[in-house]
Amino acid sequence: MHPTLADDLSRLPELLQAARDFAAHEAVGVTERPVAAPGKAPTRTTLPEEGAGAEAALAQFAERWAPGFSGSAGPRYLGFVTGGATPASVAGDWLTSAFDQNLSGAGGSWAQELERETLAWLRGLFGLGEAHSGAFVTGATASNTVGLAIGREWLGERLGVDVSREGAAALGPVEVLSGSPHSSVAKAMSVLGLGRDRLRRVPLLPGNREAVDVAALEAELARLEGRPAIVVANAGTVNTVDFDDLRAIAALKEGYDFWLHVDAAFGAFAALSPEYAALVDGLDAADSVCVDLHKWLNVPYDAAVQFTRRRDLQVRVFHNASPYLGQPVGEPDFVHLTPENSRRLRALPAWFSLVAYGRAGHREIVERNVALARRLGAGIDALPGLRLLAPVRLNVVCFTLAEDPTQERVDALARAVAASGEAYVTPTVYGGVPGLRAAFSNWRTTEADTERVLQALAAASG
Repeated sequence: MHPTLADDLSRLPELLQAARDFAAHEAVGVTERPVAAPGKAPTRTTLPEEGAGAEAALAQFAERWAPGFSGSAGPRYLGFVTGGATPASVAGDWLTSAFDQNLSGAGGSWAQELERETLAWLRGLFGLGEAHSGAFVTGATASNTVGLAIGREWLGERLGVDVSREGAAALGPVEVLSGSPHSSVAKAMSVLGLGRDRLRRVPLLPGNREAVDVAALEAELARLEGRPAIVVANAGTVNTVDFDDLRAIAALKEGYDFWLHVDAAFGAFAALSPEYAALVDGLDAADSVCVDLHKWLNVPYDAAVQFTRRRDLQVRVFHNASPYLGQPVGEPDFVHLTPENSRRLRALPAWFSLVAYGRAGHREIVERNVALARRLGAGIDALPGLRLLAPVRLNVVCFTLAEDPTQERVDALARAVAASGEAYVTPTVYGGVPGLRAAFSNWRTTEADTERVLQALAAASG
């Protein structure tokens, strides 16, 4: 064994304690560190011939790189839809690395059974039934890709084509219909060989909505004259957190042949609150569902789940045919359910957080975030320099400059907010108007944080 490696092994408890102390300091201080990374990154160095050891590596990281890491795990990082990491999920994530389980097969470890227990809990949390089986993936993009891959296989089943063997070209033209699809849907279609141009946008409901017009969707399905299609419904759009009428869309299956995939990356968490659960009524009717856990479940990156009613088709797509990986009989190993062979035990941080805080604890996070989003929305509405672009429906505030909201001026506003170190928001375009989004999904965010964000926006737009 290399002497430096042997020395690190002999001092492993002390090294892990040093890393723990550094991590604890950074995690506790994340509420006050600059939300966006300041300044220019260090100049890159060359790889050393001789290693310095773990203790020196930690010291170099702390000095050179840690100061430029953003406060994206903190309470005022409102860009994208970004959760943090609850204390219990951080503990679970550390143990994921410490145990470093090989999940290619079930042999010799209970890890896959822990995954199945966690998936069952999540399935119940989102109001899905036992007909839905699940698997962990990296994020919403991977989840949407897996869901659409199963949908692609279903299309083949309907058309008498074995897509997993013959390829997507054997299907001929495929129609994917959606009202306000997330950009990851088009990306998934490109990866799956369906083609970005086959995504057909269906008209939306009037009145500044992002929800699909179900009557218009039915008309589009009727034009297909019986040819099967894929419908991507949305449970929480990224700009305004609008929800398609999932129950009404599912009812169209009585007259039309389509695979219903629901992108519920963060909107699925509305199911946790009695006040908002009606927004996801009908989610249980979906053929496949995407849910992102490093958003509103507040577990570390990367973690998401996908659910489907057709695990048999899922196995057909993702079966890894090799003697050492076994056969996907009975309850198949997860290696036969997603694109990955090698993967982390992503279930463990989620398991820790669910055990630690339960349904009630995670419901409180959702309801507090929604209340704070509405508080920020009301504050923005009262500022002379800003205006809302849409009502605050759940946890995202979509807004712009009150006057002359050009892309250049809106971008300058975003940069000014980030430069303040107080908050971070991300750009969008809504109704043809450049704007910004503030998405609340972090477990730490408080009323005091929301006031600081509002003050930063007021200063930058004044």
